[in-house]
Amino acid sequence: MRNSAGTFDEWFSKQKPGLFPKDFLFWDGSGFRWLYLYEDGMDVPKEFEIIDFQGGFYAVATDIDEKTDMEALKREVDLFLEENGFERDPSRQELGHIITSPAAQKIMGYNQMDYYSPIKAKE
Repeated sequence: MRNSAGTFDEWFSKQKPGLFPKDFLFWDGSGFRWLYLYEDGMDVPKEFEIIDFQGGFYAVATDIDEKTDMEALKREVDLFLEENGFERDPSRQELGHIITSPAAQKIMGYNQMDYYSPIKAKE
């Protein structure tokens, strides 16, 4: 599902958190968008769009949200991919997910973000 941040934030705050992430942020070329994993029986507001997400294989790196040196992160991920026979898959969106609970954020003073880079076997 995807929608603009305002409506999504209200709906999302009512969802139960789980062990594995169900929400992801991505840049669509004109702004940030939220994705949320749809499950059968979910009460989905009619203004939300349900999409088929391509999915696939991702490399994941973690850093401090809003303080990440994205160029350095990209270099590290690219080095890992090169050493392990993978390459980036530009046909799919990069995603992000905040992994910090509100309690941990209060203690640490920041959020941690997982950065998902779509990858594929090197051709």
